[in-house]
Amino acid sequence: MKRSLIGAGLLCIGASMFLTACSTKKYSGYSSSTGWNYNSPRLGGFSYRDYPGMETGPGLAFVEGGRFTMGQTEQDLATIERNNIPRTVSVSSFYMDETEVSNVHYREYIYWLQRAYGNDYPDLITKAKPDSAVWRQALAYNEPLVQYYYSHAAYSHYPVVGVNWNQAKAFATWRSDRVNEYRLISYGILKANANQSGEDVFTTETYVNGQYDGTPGKGRLADLDPNSGGKRNATYADGFLLPNYRLPTEAEWEYAALGLKGNNPEPETHRRRGEEVITDRNVYPWPAKEGTRYGIRNEHQGRFLGNFKRGAGDAMGVAGGLNDNADIPAPVYSYKPNAFGLYNMAGNVSEWVLDTYRPNSPQDVSDFRPFRGNVYETYVRLAEDNSLEEKDSLGRLPRRVMADEEMAEMTRLNLRHADLRASMDGDSTSGYTYKYGENTLVSDDAKVIKGGSWADRAYWMSPGTRRYMQASQASSTVGFRCVMDRLGSPNGDNSSRAGNYFGKGSKRR
Repeated sequence: MKRSLIGAGLLCIGASMFLTACSTKKYSGYSSSTGWNYNSPRLGGFSYRDYPGMETGPGLAFVEGGRFTMGQTEQDLATIERNNIPRTVSVSSFYMDETEVSNVHYREYIYWLQRAYGNDYPDLITKAKPDSAVWRQALAYNEPLVQYYYSHAAYSHYPVVGVNWNQAKAFATWRSDRVNEYRLISYGILKANANQSGEDVFTTETYVNGQYDGTPGKGRLADLDPNSGGKRNATYADGFLLPNYRLPTEAEWEYAALGLKGNNPEPETHRRRGEEVITDRNVYPWPAKEGTRYGIRNEHQGRFLGNFKRGAGDAMGVAGGLNDNADIPAPVYSYKPNAFGLYNMAGNVSEWVLDTYRPNSPQDVSDFRPFRGNVYETYVRLAEDNSLEEKDSLGRLPRRVMADEEMAEMTRLNLRHADLRASMDGDSTSGYTYKYGENTLVSDDAKVIKGGSWADRAYWMSPGTRRYMQASQASSTVGFRCVMDRLGSPNGDNSSRAGNYFGKGSKRR
């Protein structure tokens, strides 16, 4: 989040709830449905803000969505597994971390947990810490990495490893809350509180559901309800709060890694619409003409474009001519970014994604925003008045998996179960079941990892390759990065609306 954007946003705040300064002909100060004025206590007090567009959260780069051929580009001659058969899918636009989450980011997270929960819940901090023992091997001396890789200043900006899938998800939730809390503080809606602890901590969910007030700032919003006359918390409809950080889906990760926007022969500009064509299909995240080395004839020619293992026993080349200049992971801004401005989408560390692994997923999942792993939850509600259950001792709203009867009542899409991780995976038709530890290592807790690492051959750097680990497992070769949904128009220009417009006065905004 750029602080200059916060200052610009303040220009749109006023007694008339942002409308006077930010209104347009298209979206005026009254309802085109009823004719009633917005933001008028005399006429009901319905609040409306002419939304200026979504801001970019901290650490993120914009990834414009589109269609692409998802799947394997390099043939796996060793196993011929073919667990990622090419098919055309579309993904919506989103934001992705420019880099992998680094050690210093994760140490900041552990520090906050220690400050907020350390006195009462020390086990919570222990469970959140990376597993430094992932560096140990029976016949290798890696004790310096066990002791120093996560904690020493020398590795602050190296990607965090030893973090399992569950821990990565928890980090994303914590990050979402801290970013939204800071935004509300920056707008003056909340005052900073460095002494949060136990159940008295800010979470976005408790705030928008009225179970966290904190210390209101001078910029807290007026409640225009004529029956209230007081102040109120910000809501999503006010536009201040960003959507949550989360792990990317496999389709999003692969799409972002390929960076095919750079292969468009005539990208959209202010004067041209752009071409609906991609000229080449990349093997790696760099343009099709690039291999694993930089090819342009200049001082960088011949340098490795990613951090990977060239062959057995060859982790970095020879003294005086190191090929990737890294024996283990390198700092997160190393090597060449792809066309979306994303670093290390090949090599350095493999990365967790959100999906549950199945070898036959390509045949079963949707062709729009494909994803395997849905488990639908709902807030726990009190039986008497259907209000939300009080937040727990960690300051979070309790949730539960929805019952089958609830799913049947709430949808017409024939979704009979809330846990859809095993949906259409062949069990019911083939008689085969994924029994972890008996006939397979695949289970509902098997999660996809993408991209090659510092310890992998070049084959694994192709974005179409995929592997898996159990959600509770960690590795010295696996890290993660977060994404955030793009809300509103699919392009990153907030002056443009979604859709095409024609005729006089149809300038996009």
